[in-house]
Amino acid sequence: MTIEANETAMKDSGRRGGRDARRQARASKLSDQDRPIWPGLPGGKYQVLTPADMQKIHHKILDVLEQIGFADAIPSTIEYMTKAGAVMGEDGRMRFPRALVEDTIAKAARRFPLYAQDPRYDMDPWGKNVYYGTAGAAVNVVEPLTGEYRESTVVDLYDCARIVDHCDNIHFFQRTNVCRELPSPRDLDINTAYASVVGTTKHVGTGMTHPDHVTEVLEMLHMIAGGEDKWRERPFVSQSNCFVVPPLKFAEDACKCLEVAVLGGMPVLLLSAGQAGATAPASLAGTVVQAVAECLVGLIYVNAIKPGAPYIFGTWPFVSDLRTGAMSGGSPEQALLSSACGQMANFYDLNGGTGAGMCDSKVIDFQAGYEKAYNLTLVGNAGTNLIYEAAGMHASLLGICKETLVADNDIIAAAQRTMRGIDTSDEALDIETIRNVCIGGPGHYLGSDQTLHLMQRDYVYPSIGDRWSPNEWNERGRPTYVDRAVKKTAEILKNHHPKHISREVDDAIRAKFPIKLDRKDMGEVA
Repeated sequence: MTIEANETAMKDSGRRGGRDARRQARASKLSDQDRPIWPGLPGGKYQVLTPADMQKIHHKILDVLEQIGFADAIPSTIEYMTKAGAVMGEDGRMRFPRALVEDTIAKAARRFPLYAQDPRYDMDPWGKNVYYGTAGAAVNVVEPLTGEYRESTVVDLYDCARIVDHCDNIHFFQRTNVCRELPSPRDLDINTAYASVVGTTKHVGTGMTHPDHVTEVLEMLHMIAGGEDKWRERPFVSQSNCFVVPPLKFAEDACKCLEVAVLGGMPVLLLSAGQAGATAPASLAGTVVQAVAECLVGLIYVNAIKPGAPYIFGTWPFVSDLRTGAMSGGSPEQALLSSACGQMANFYDLNGGTGAGMCDSKVIDFQAGYEKAYNLTLVGNAGTNLIYEAAGMHASLLGICKETLVADNDIIAAAQRTMRGIDTSDEALDIETIRNVCIGGPGHYLGSDQTLHLMQRDYVYPSIGDRWSPNEWNERGRPTYVDRAVKKTAEILKNHHPKHISREVDDAIRAKFPIKLDRKDMGEVA
């Protein structure tokens, strides 16, 4: 990402002033075709599983679903699934014949977009197109300078949505934190959805705990969209749904919520979140088998309710530190596991999503940087369509840091640049540039036409990363990475208050629903 267009040019003359003038030039807004990175940049160059591996895993998945099946199906689930071809056993487990699984994979919806309130941010999460976004449901906010953890609020959620709305390289927003001051599940579900959709025009993901809350949230979204028909044309919110309790059991309330969402035209993130070594096998390959099997049951469920309904194939397993049993979201095993899950969604040609980037480090530090960098880079290069939890998360999802959202925007940019690779076109390999510089030329490429042309199209520049010389860094007061992240985040929160929902619609929403987000926290003067 380029350095911000509004950064004030240094007043000093001479060499430093010239550098800053060039930074200003690089900061001008680029057209999409001239950007070095863009949303939906294709991955797929990193393949942790071979085609033979994926075939082997697929056949094990079919064995699990046909021979072991799922427990704890509720009556409506049994009705939908058995009509589709599932079989209830005398032991109370629901099993899925191979033909049912393979037929569902064949007829499932494909190549459908995920919409945003602003069409500029619509996503095409299929093939090996890659998008990065948030998620996590943290219960704490991390203060960057002190490392203090405090309970998160609805204002924090709204602030995180605003930051994501501003960050070019975070492509969608799934709720980042729990509003801990709202103990009522109804208030929590409604306000989580509200704070998210008023904070960003990008695609939003959120969860609900009761089917009645899904109905109410849908009513609110109809009001924002301008009617139910317009909502169904462009559903800009998806439901994060943990319909499965690993290993291989249905979750009653989540199943009821799933049914309402599917019938209401809301895309459903079919979320399987087992933890390797705890609620999933310690074998990474075994965890992939279980996660994909669980999500395939979700796909059968969605299509039994409404054939061709939109979904996100959310194979989202986590890793345990087997010494303690604690989750380790920043581990290399997590990168391998998430990459493999992304590949399996590609294997079935399904719109897939997984988690990556939720570091174990508690604060913005060296550990956070390296854990995030290799996870985000490898999982993106694997061709995973939707990468959740890619920004802002600490302590394996227990903490969200607003400043880390801004920092991760830079890491994602770098990860995307590695996905794009190296241009070996005839234009890029034209030796005339070398000839002109070396024979009768200046002996360097600094002012060549090619350099000036490619400096924006092929090169990514960090927003807050430090590339100054030591002397220049000293002259600027020796700011740390955290200092720069704090400054940038404060600028965004001071100046960026999205106004895409009219006051009239907002008044109607507040009259009908228990909205707790104060308008003064939305940048409005009382």
